[in-house]
Amino acid sequence: MKALLLSIAAAGSLLLASQSYAADAAASKALAQKSGCLACHSVDQKVLGPAFKDVAAKYKGDKSAEAKLVEKVKKGGSGVWGPMPMPANSPQVKDADITTIVQWVLSL
Repeated sequence: MKALLLSIAAAGSLLLASQSYAADAAASKALAQKSGCLACHSVDQKVLGPAFKDVAAKYKGDKSAEAKLVEKVKKGGSGVWGPMPMPANSPQVKDADITTIVQWVLSL
């Protein structure tokens, strides 16, 4: 009986965690929209810039990816995904917002 109750409690915790993640993901996507990211990117298709899922796949397992991408978003850059340059997004997008968006992208 104890094992059954623990299993039910664990399943409930997982459900709450997945609902929380979904809410965080929706909030992060809304932040990316508000910040102008979705003008050039989408979650799963290349627009002007790469799809966010492609970015996540490229940097999967790279422990320094978050720091690299935060800097890239702040300062802009070109040449990694083709000739189209990405403009700098600092100071118009707050550093904390950039970090939140990058963490979301890497979670895809």
